[in-house]
Amino acid sequence: MTPPRRRIAMTIATLSLAGLTTACGALGNAVDCNKVATEVSKIMTEFNGSVTKAATDPKALESAGDEAAAKVKSLAADYDGELAAALNDLASGLDGIKVDASNPSATMDSMQKMQGFVTKIQSACS
Repeated sequence: MTPPRRRIAMTIATLSLAGLTTACGALGNAVDCNKVATEVSKIMTEFNGSVTKAATDPKALESAGDEAAAKVKSLAADYDGELAAALNDLASGLDGIKVDASNPSATMDSMQKMQGFVTKIQSACS
């Protein structure tokens, strides 16, 4: 059986990348949305790499979330309106990742919220 922290790490990786590679990528959308999709995908790929390395270290996992959140916040500063709000929501979600070994379900719940943030980015770009 896979340790809870490893399952959490894999869930983070799966949910955070799901949809981001196609967010704002539909033909005819503004260049800004394509740039955002590229940048967010890059940030989340880096985050996922950090998560994989930190699967057994809860503090490192939280630090990886904080670093990714700072990058997304910086990206959000370049935009306004619905897109900026969606990026700031993603940043808040990443910043809010807290690992509690005694309650892995809570961590899993916060990871599952990532898909909602992805959906907001996609909506802002459609």
